[in-house]
Amino acid sequence: MGRTLEITPVTVTATANGDHTMEKQTTDVEGNSSQVKRRHATSNLEAATHLFKGSVGAGLFAMGDCFKNGGLAGATILLPIIAVMCVHCERMLIRGSVLAVERTPGATFFDYPETVEKCFEYGPRPLRRMSRIMKLIVEMFLCVTQFGFCAIYFVFITENLHQVLQQNGVDISMSMVMLITLLPAMIPSLMTNLKYISPVSAFANVALLFGLIATLSIAFSDGPMPAVGDRNLFTSGSQLSLFFGTALFSYEGIALILPLRNSMRQPENFSSRFGVLNSTMFFTTGLFIFTGFVSYVRWGEDVAGSITLNLVVEDVLSQVVKVVAALGVFLGYPIQFFVMMKILWPPLKRSNSCAQKYPISMQVVLRFFMVMMTFGVALVVPQLNLFISLIGALCSTCLAFVIPVLIDFVVRAQVPKGLGHWSYAKNLLILAVALLGIVTGTYQSIVEIIREFK
Repeated sequence: MGRTLEITPVTVTATANGDHTMEKQTTDVEGNSSQVKRRHATSNLEAATHLFKGSVGAGLFAMGDCFKNGGLAGATILLPIIAVMCVHCERMLIRGSVLAVERTPGATFFDYPETVEKCFEYGPRPLRRMSRIMKLIVEMFLCVTQFGFCAIYFVFITENLHQVLQQNGVDISMSMVMLITLLPAMIPSLMTNLKYISPVSAFANVALLFGLIATLSIAFSDGPMPAVGDRNLFTSGSQLSLFFGTALFSYEGIALILPLRNSMRQPENFSSRFGVLNSTMFFTTGLFIFTGFVSYVRWGEDVAGSITLNLVVEDVLSQVVKVVAALGVFLGYPIQFFVMMKILWPPLKRSNSCAQKYPISMQVVLRFFMVMMTFGVALVVPQLNLFISLIGALCSTCLAFVIPVLIDFVVRAQVPKGLGHWSYAKNLLILAVALLGIVTGTYQSIVEIIREFK
């Protein structure tokens, strides 16, 4: 879900599946970065808390569907493997960023797109011309991912509210419910200053945590749990491709890694053996497995794209949980949208004279248009689980696996004999898994979406 973490010397806007915006550290008048003040830098615990908040969101509620597509045993085995791959790729990104900062005079911090640009810029001569293109590709994937998150939020909110309204005698269509949510989502999204919308993030986190705890409590208390033997332990290839997309969507937090590391008092503790990154990912993976296992055992093949949709709507507590969870997601929409606008607006402003002359008015127009775009996509692709799998397979896989591997190849190529047999084999294996996930996951998600249309 959308989160705002305001940290000095770095201001970070973070999201559940790796989304962020950041303002760089300031240096002194001589440009000496060693004199950067870190009075309000974060501790290890604070950084771990922020990383956890940025990793747990809509994907957590989709873990039941993830286990349905992966099988009880298959998903339990594969999720830790995916987590290890994600952490390894995040470490490669950190290494590339640190080396790029060291080679750039006066630089104190590079975010994800800038790291990619600088690594290619300092890389082998034939690749240097690709630096700007690679930065644009990363920005595009980040933007598409954020756009997908915003559209998914509309679907999540609509499905939960529609069930509650139907139960209470309000007989309106899903499309009408989504239209009702458009105006409340539009108003805060038109604000161009983050400080006016960031306070809702804390309440959104509380609402989501309440929704998860209450949902799992209801799952355990709703009669005896079905036998584990009644559920699939493993699944077929087509379902595994959907599992891969959902898992990557849930783990996508790689864009948050660099800002959080840079905000710490002791950045070296972020990626140490028992540091922030490893500890947080270990806890997050355990939570994913527990939530997915319990949800799939309880609801089986009927588990929905969000486990809140499986709650008995006649029960008052279930209705409260649905509304609170929907509210938590709804309050995160403006934050997610803000991140997307931070990517789209600067290049548009630089290239458009009208945007330079009337920046506020043109940005409001752009925001209105993009909100309507996310609303339109959510309206025509109503299946939450398929949407999550598509975004995860296509964009999250590239950001989490493909780009970090390319960075590692470029960085190692700058050092004599830096690319050993182990590096080649390991990186090619990650690329093979990533490309397989992209092709099969994207194809299967599109097929299932087309089938829903028919």
